[in-house]
Formats: sequence, C-alpha cells, structure tokens
Amino acid sequence: MKKHLAFFVFAFMAYFGIAQSVQVCSSCSYKSLKEAITAANAYDTILIKKGTYKEWNIKVDKPLVIIGENYPVVDGQLKGEVITIVSDDVVVDGLFIINVGTSYTEDYAAIRVKKSKNFVIQNVVLEKLFFGIYLEKSNYGKIYHNKIVGDAKEEYNSGNGIQLWYSNHIEIEHNYVVHVRDGIYLEFSDDCLIKNNVSSMNLRYGLHFMFSNNDIYQDNTFEKNGAGVAVMFSKHIKMYNNIFRENWGTASYGMLLKEINDAEIKGNTFQDNTIGINIEGSNRITYKNNDFINNGWAVKVRGATYSNHFLENNFLYNSFDLAYNSKINDNSFDRNYWSNYTGYDLNKDGVGDVPYRPIKLFSYIVNKTPETIILLRSLFIDVIDFSEKVSPIFTPDNLVDENPLIKRITW
Repeated sequence: MKKHLAFFVFAFMAYFGIAQSVQVCSSCSYKSLKEAITAANAYDTILIKKGTYKEWNIKVDKPLVIIGENYPVVDGQLKGEVITIVSDDVVVDGLFIINVGTSYTEDYAAIRVKKSKNFVIQNVVLEKLFFGIYLEKSNYGKIYHNKIVGDAKEEYNSGNGIQLWYSNHIEIEHNYVVHVRDGIYLEFSDDCLIKNNVSSMNLRYGLHFMFSNNDIYQDNTFEKNGAGVAVMFSKHIKMYNNIFRENWGTASYGMLLKEINDAEIKGNTFQDNTIGINIEGSNRITYKNNDFINNGWAVKVRGATYSNHFLENNFLYNSFDLAYNSKINDNSFDRNYWSNYTGYDLNKDGVGDVPYRPIKLFSYIVNKTPETIILLRSLFIDVIDFSEKVSPIFTPDNLVDENPLIKRITW
C-alpha cells in the first residue's frame, strides 16, 4: 500500500508542476525523446510537442511521466522495438506510435514493460505494429484507453495487441484492439482485471489466456475473431457480462474452455457463433444468467467435464442447444429457458410441468458424421429426435432440466 501511495504522490507532483518539466520539439533544447530521457531527473515530466520523431530502441530507465501533446508521432521506422520501460513508476500518455519492427526471433513491441511495477500506459494509439503493449514480469500496472490497430494477415508473422507474461495485478480497461493475432493474451498472469475492452476482427482470438488464475473478465466485447476466446489451464476465473458475437467459421466458437476449474460464467451473451461455448476437461463451473442466441451449438461438451451447473440461462433459437459426446453426465441443468420447449404449465407457476431434454439425437449424429448437417430441417430428423427423447439410447438419460421455465428470463 505504501508503494502504491508513493507512486500516486509522484504522479500528482509530476502532473501539477512540482517536478521539473523537460520539453521535446524541433526547436527545443531536446529534439528527441532519447535526449530528453537522458537529461531528465527521476520523477520529471517529459512533454513531447506535436510532430514526428523518428526513433526506436528508446529505453526508459528512470521514473518519469512522458506526455504527448496532440498525439506526437513516434516512428520506429520498422527497425525494432520502439519504447522499452525498465524502471518502476513510469507513465506514458498520449503518444502515437507507428512502424514497429518485425522479427521471427524477437517479439518487438511498440511499448514493452520489463521487470517493472507501478506503471500506467494510457491514451496511446499504436499502428503498423508487430506486438502492441507487451508486459514481461511486471506487476501493479494499468493499461487504459488505448487504441491498437494492426494489419495482421497471417499468424506466423504477426503479434498480439496486449500481451502479459508472468505479470500480476494488471488492470486492462477501455482498450480497442483490432486486426492483430490475439487481441489480449495472458500467460502465467494472476489477479488481473480485464474490463470494458473491445477486441474484434483478430486473426486468432479476441482473448487468449493460459496458466493464469484469479482473473476477472468483465463487460468486454469479443466480436468477429478467427476463433473467439480461448480460456485454458486456469482456475478461479470470473467472466461477467461479456459479449461473444459473430465468431463464425468451421473451427470457431464464442469461447473455448479447456482445463478450467472452479470458475463463474455469469451474465454473458453468446450470439451468432458457430459454437457458443466449447467445453473440454473443465469442472465445477457455474453458468448463470447467460444468453445463448442464434448459435450453431449453444454449448458443446467434448468430455471429462463434471460438476458444472447451468442455472437460469436463456437458450434462444440455436440450431442445437447442447451437444454431448458421452453417455455419462455429472452436470446439472435447472430453471433454464429453452425456446424449443413445447411443454405446458397448468398451475401457472412459470415452470413447465414436463421436464425438458435439451439434447437432440441429431446433434449426436452430426458430431459423428458432420456431413449429415444438410438434413437439419428434414422431417426424418424430427422423428428420430422425438424417439430419443422418449427412450434415450445414445444420449445421457439423466441429462434433463426438471424445471424448464415457460418465459424468457430478463435481468
């Protein structure tokens, strides 16, 4: 707490003129950011006037506030990394960085933070980049209100928009990330908050994280990405009120869960995806108050998935609400609304009097033989689905919602 307080005192002093100010411009004493950093004292403010500065390999090795006036352009000329922060207590605000170098052996970034803490990167615009913002073994930082626009064409020669590696207690909020490989990527990064970001039209994932625990993902939009969002090999994750939309393709989904345990997925919208959620080896997860709308499959369970609870979700107009590849079920479904439910409610308590079986036999057949999808709307398929509901043979006989709701849930 004392360290954080000291940092904010420093920021206050810097912004309100108690620390010294160093200016950078074509007619100033210092004509480049590198010169200004060398001349500045710790905790000074560097003010970069509007203009274009052709610099790269800029190292920030002391506590500083670096502010751009009217978005000065820092042009890396495709030569390598542009700004590398190796000091605690650094603020970068209001720069326009372009032309990051591309390498097949090094992950060049527009801004890298390396083994540092108590940093803020905000209001920066990054274009023509390899990696955007890259945190490496850095903690207690904030990444706010940045715009990252790549031009990625193929995965092998493109980087990620915001990447965390062994970085904890990071807040990533109100960023806009498009046309990179993965919009936001985390690996071995715990206790992070990712909130109110838009990650769209990226080659692979809007969000991709692995081996990262106790993180919160809230109020984000992941739209039109190559394969949606991948959440892998992590535990104690909270995913609240996000939108997963139009992640569509032969191998695409809104969200992939692989080896995820003890998580909460609440209040999210999965709409117009090939698969809403693709689940494999994930246990003890609560799915509550989510909307699954117009997906090919709302939920597809691959296997080794136990003790999950689907409670009070809306399943609306999906081609298949649920797909299962096993006859063993250890997951519960209760008080969900299913648009395909045709039961009745004689006592008018809002709960259907007939339990609902959400798995269609045809879904099982399509899993085994994908080409049969062309028969989706045929009368024959309706007949075999009805027969499976009456007497389950291929699907788990205990996979049933005993209390299907009559009306769509609103919250």
